[in-house]
Amino acid sequence: MKVNDVLKRNDGIDTEKKKLALMQVLSLSSVGVSLHLDNNLSFYNYIKYLFIVKRLVKGVPIQYISHKAYFYNRWFRVNKHTLIPRVETEYLVNDAKMIIDKYFSSSVKILDIGTGSGVIAITLAESSDKYFVTATDISRKALKVAKSNDNKSLVKFVHTDLYSSIDDKFDVVISNPPYIRNDSLLVSPEVLKYEPHFALYGGDDGLLFYRRIFSDIKRIVNDRNIICFETGEEQNDLIEEIALGYFPNAKIIKKNDLNGFNRYIFIINE
Repeated sequence: MKVNDVLKRNDGIDTEKKKLALMQVLSLSSVGVSLHLDNNLSFYNYIKYLFIVKRLVKGVPIQYISHKAYFYNRWFRVNKHTLIPRVETEYLVNDAKMIIDKYFSSSVKILDIGTGSGVIAITLAESSDKYFVTATDISRKALKVAKSNDNKSLVKFVHTDLYSSIDDKFDVVISNPPYIRNDSLLVSPEVLKYEPHFALYGGDDGLLFYRRIFSDIKRIVNDRNIICFETGEEQNDLIEEIALGYFPNAKIIKKNDLNGFNRYIFIINE
């Protein structure tokens, strides 16, 4: 059976999920699947595809079925102890790289707070020889996954709450912390049922972890520094207010995601 014929089957899920299933089975990107529509799917891979579809129909996220997720042009291991990486976070990494390279011409020490599966830290470390990356997480099980993703052993992983046991100084701090309000009704049932809640919820207003990160951040950053965050929709103005309380002279850059929502904020201290 050709890949295109599989996509046309009535398997109880939409075409996008079928494509995701094929991405996992064939270890291809979305573009890669589109380029292989006329290729035959082996019997073995078709059975794997049907197994994934059966669980997808029940609402299990595909990344937790195959234990892998595609992020920034490579596959990462994930499991129930880590959030599923989102494409939005690729834009945090991409924008952060551009801003970092604009302000730092030589080696850069970077701290990724709450690394989860390690996608931010590892992607940055692999992208430039001048990036020296440390990553933290409070979950030992998440750190085990992150370490398994660090194929080149480029990142230093530290088990700690945010950065409480860190005593080094960094040029850049980057984080995609939990930012969903505790009372939010916008979280999909699939996410609620399967993804780790400690990595989702950020207190009554969603800003708990941003406040905690800022509370002692001057201890771990050099005078010249950049702080990079992914945020929830409509949170950037509030985070800017918090940031300016600690760094009154900071330059603030806000960027939108693909849907036009203000989702990234960069606090630059020169």
